[in-house]
Parts: sequence; structure tokens; C-alpha cells
Amino acid sequence: MLRLGTVGTGWITQQLVEAAAMAGSFELAGVYSRRADKAQAFADKNHAERVVTDYQELLAIDGLNVVYLASPNSLHFDQALQAIRQDITVIVEKPAFSNPQEMAAIMAALADHPQAKLFEAARHVHTPNFHAVARALGGLPAVQGASLTYMKYSSRYDQVLAGGAPNVFTREFSGGALQDLGVYPVYLAVALFGVPAHVAYFPTLIQTGVDGKGVAVLRYGAYDVTVNFGKTSNSAAPSEIYGLKETIEMDSAGELTRVGLRQDGTELTDLSAQPLKNPMLPEVQDFARVLHAPAEKTNIADYHRWLHWTQQVNQVLYGLRVAGNLRFPADDHE
Repeated sequence: MLRLGTVGTGWITQQLVEAAAMAGSFELAGVYSRRADKAQAFADKNHAERVVTDYQELLAIDGLNVVYLASPNSLHFDQALQAIRQDITVIVEKPAFSNPQEMAAIMAALADHPQAKLFEAARHVHTPNFHAVARALGGLPAVQGASLTYMKYSSRYDQVLAGGAPNVFTREFSGGALQDLGVYPVYLAVALFGVPAHVAYFPTLIQTGVDGKGVAVLRYGAYDVTVNFGKTSNSAAPSEIYGLKETIEMDSAGELTRVGLRQDGTELTDLSAQPLKNPMLPEVQDFARVLHAPAEKTNIADYHRWLHWTQQVNQVLYGLRVAGNLRFPADDHE
């Protein structure tokens, strides 16, 4: 049984803990929050063994071997580094880190502590529907690009409109649309098409100084992938990958709850798997599989592919920020 500690008490951590319980491979050893009341309420709800308000106390819990980080983006690097240096595996919410400098330091720490592993919680690329899209893409006679959309209005934007500055919409915490919902379509593009040769980003800035929405163009030489995302409005537009007479259709580049293939204008062939009881269950099962049998050849290959995606997505996100003239305080740190 893997002993899990969590950082963060929001809905995403609750979903992860419920997925871990469904997977049957984890026990909740500890809950960390700077606020004791929030940590205690979360622990009571999920039957955690311990509650702590100091991160080092969490890492020191007896037998702890996995920590899940759902803290603000700018805190991921230091928290992950501390865990890895204590041979503790890290599951970190996307985006893993703010820039390639942080990513390089994490990779160096992983090399020094091979017992620890790093998993980025990009849930959609572990789902059966992602694998269905990848198989359909492999069957296309040619690829002529894609249009990927993921846009959902954030309730925290109401705070911005009222004059506030919630963490997810501040430069200090490496926030903004690209660093949140934009990660999903960028991950999808990298996992399906690789790293683009050139990128461009056209952000729509909001009063806190970050991007509330934006359009990115990923240029792959023979074709482009256009990415449309945002947290200040909603979109029901589907996402599509273009072949010749074939089109792969997805309901959303972030959710992937429905996927299908349309050939020569014919009726859509549904490629979707059964709806997931918990959208984080496939990734949790994948991570547990690797951790339980780290020397198995398939697990080694899967882990290194996922870790490579993490590095590549980090590179592309940073390139897009540079193209859009978006800089974070984290970029100024050694």
C-alpha cells in the first residue's frame, strides 16, 4: 500500500483522494494545509491519519512515499524539490513548474534520487478516450493540423471583476489562463504531435496582469495546431484533428468525454469509452502501476514517456509565455 500525503484541500485534491481510494493502492497518511481547520475538515472527511500545518512535518510522516501537490503553481518547484530530496515520489498538478530552469533542477534531483519519481497530473492523456484519439490519428493517411479548444468561465474571475486578485489570476503565483486550462490542449498537442518547431501566443490580458484567455499557434512545419483557451468566458466549440477526408472530433480538448471519427462527411463514428466514475482514476491507476512494479519494462517505458511529456510541455508553455511577453517572478529566481 502506498502512503500518500496531500497538499491542498480544494475540489481537485478531493477528486484525487477519491480516485486513490477507488484504485485501492493508496492510504491517506497525512493532510497538509496552512490552515488547521481546513486540513482537519479534509482529514475527517477522508479518514486521514494525520493533520499538519508544516510541510516538513508532512514529509516526515512515517512511511510516507508519495506526496500530491495541488498548491499554487509557483509553489510546486520548492515543494517538489524538498520531497524528491527525501526520496519521496511527487504527483504534481499541472502545470508542474513555472519554467525550464525549475524543470532542469527537478530533473537533476531525480537523477540524484532514483528512488523518487515525478508524475504530472495531466489526467486527460491517461484516459481511454485519449488512447482512442491516438489510435485514430495513427490511422489517418495524412495530418493537416488541428483546432483545440478548452474554455470555461472561472468563478474566481468574479473576484477579479470585483477588484480582487485570487492566486490563479496573479503573476506572483504563476497564474493565468495558459498556466491553467491552456495546459490541457498544449498537453494534447505535445502528446499527439510532439514539440512544435515554432510557437506564437496572443494573450488577452486582464487587470491583474495575466492572461484571462488567449489563442496560441503551434507550427509543425507541414501544418499548424491552433489552441484556444480561457477562464473568462465559456465555449461549447468542439476540438478537431484534420486528416484528408477524415476528421477526429472531441467534445473538449480538456475533458475528452466524447470522441469520434468522421470520414468523408459521413455520420460520426463514436470512439468513446464508457464514462469515467472519476476522471482522475486512469492516471492514479497508471501511477500506482509504475510505483508497484518500477522495474517492469512496460512501466519503465510509460514512466519515461510521461516524464518526457512533462519536460516538453514545460518547454512549450514557457515558449508561449515568451512569445506573449508574459513574465513571472519565478523566472527571476536562480
